[in-house]
Amino acid sequence: MRNFSLPQAALLAAALTMSLASQAQTALQVVAQQPPGSGSDAMTRAWAECTSRQTGQPSVVQNKPGANGILAINYLKGQPADGQNVMTIGMSQMTITPFVHKQMPYDPIKDFDGVAVIGTSPLVLVVPAGSGVTKLADLGKVSASQAGGLNFGSPGKGSPAHLLTTALAESMKWPATHVPFVGEAAGLTALMGQQIQAMTLVIGTAAAQVKAGKLTPLAVFAAERSSLMPDVPTISEAGGPQALARPAWIAIVAKKGTPLDVVAKLNEATNKCRNDSAYITRMNAMNVTLTTSKPTDVALWAERDIAVWKPLIDKLGLASE
Repeated sequence: MRNFSLPQAALLAAALTMSLASQAQTALQVVAQQPPGSGSDAMTRAWAECTSRQTGQPSVVQNKPGANGILAINYLKGQPADGQNVMTIGMSQMTITPFVHKQMPYDPIKDFDGVAVIGTSPLVLVVPAGSGVTKLADLGKVSASQAGGLNFGSPGKGSPAHLLTTALAESMKWPATHVPFVGEAAGLTALMGQQIQAMTLVIGTAAAQVKAGKLTPLAVFAAERSSLMPDVPTISEAGGPQALARPAWIAIVAKKGTPLDVVAKLNEATNKCRNDSAYITRMNAMNVTLTTSKPTDVALWAERDIAVWKPLIDKLGLASE
């Protein structure tokens, strides 16, 4: 065993203390898989700020948009599983996106360690105001009146918006053409500019534009009406299939192999955020219903919805290279 002089020992102790302090202050890297300004990005930032208050650890949000989350997922998978990297991930990436590719780009169950389910939010089908479309049946008439059918947008291939609208068109026997965008904000801009004729949006995103008179809501993809839009019918009330009454949800995941104590710490912080007034206010403004969850719930929620979405994807033949 090497012997150190007192000055050397003091220097070593000081260096070790500084190293530990530096590690304690290392910022948590939180990856957002949608661009700034999107609903997903806003939820990511709200979560990151709240958990920082709960844990005392600073956080940095990094936006990695593209390919409906695949770019962000690949980025996370390329980082060390050291507890310093996590990602917000939606129902889309956990239950739909992998299965619209013949060669799965990632495995939502095997590639991640779940941290927490943050909450749920309903989706709403909207059209540009002034289009003459005020109810679901009107949209069917638009679809039948033009070559290629209805032009509808989504935040990307494999998003809940893509799958829900495609499934709706299929069940209503409407011809339709999907127009994917990089993120919800880009699709919303195209929708309000009437470059597309319909889009399914997170209700928090749609509500402000509906209030401003720029969009007309047709149906909420939920089993019950939303308090944010109480006059808008549910999908079944509007004449669509009850099976499509499925809200979107968002969760936190880490790379597989992340230390369990870090996962537990972030899960505890997430659950504590449900009593944080600033966090509650921000999430309520986005119409997110907060949930309490265990780390294992992320995989359970994913498996539950995969059992619904994958057969539908196969039936509609959505998988491509």
